[in-house]
Amino acid sequence: MPKRSKKHNEALSKVDRMVQYGPKDALEIAVSSSYVKFDETVDVAVRLGVDPRHADQMVRGTVVLPNGLGKEVKVLVFAKGEKEQEALDAGADFIATDEIVEKIKDGWFGFDKAIATPDMMGTVGKLGRILGPRGLMPNAKTGTVTFELAKAINEVKAGKIDFRVEKAGIVHVPVGKVSFGAEKLLENVTVFLDKIVSLKPAASKGTYLKSICVSSTMGPGIKVDPLLINS
Repeated sequence: MPKRSKKHNEALSKVDRMVQYGPKDALEIAVSSSYVKFDETVDVAVRLGVDPRHADQMVRGTVVLPNGLGKEVKVLVFAKGEKEQEALDAGADFIATDEIVEKIKDGWFGFDKAIATPDMMGTVGKLGRILGPRGLMPNAKTGTVTFELAKAINEVKAGKIDFRVEKAGIVHVPVGKVSFGAEKLLENVTVFLDKIVSLKPAASKGTYLKSICVSSTMGPGIKVDPLLINS
């Protein structure tokens, strides 16, 4: 087992593993215990009382974080005709021209999100095996297959995230950067958790929010008391 640094051990010492903190307290600890030179991402992991193997217990959705994610999001748009210019005017970084499509086939992924108009899904579908495993496939359920390109691009640029419960019943998402400070991170976390609660499946029985943990990229996991979340 690798020897941990003194700063890492100091960060660990700020967290009582036996305690479930309030959301604000947990985020304050995550921010104050950051010891690395880069601006760490803060993540939230929520374990839900659902069985994702059953379609009626699947939890997935999107939410726009009020304070964004703290990073520039590069957007690729599949569109043609007038919609190409509309996408560029709305802030798209790339248009999926034939040349770009070939670059993607050759392994280029210089973008973070892909958006497509419905009439371009034939082209997008041919890239499904490449985009799908990387979470880059446009999807109508997440609002990334649409003719309303300006709205979709603005939301993604502003900090829209999409999430889906994993096989183990866990939803894991980024909610911003350490540099945001606890207050702005709390606003993002609150909006995300409110969305999760609103998506509770009718088929979910018993405790829905089983456990919540926040952490920074290099920091310790900090337990949050689910009873302090509106449910």
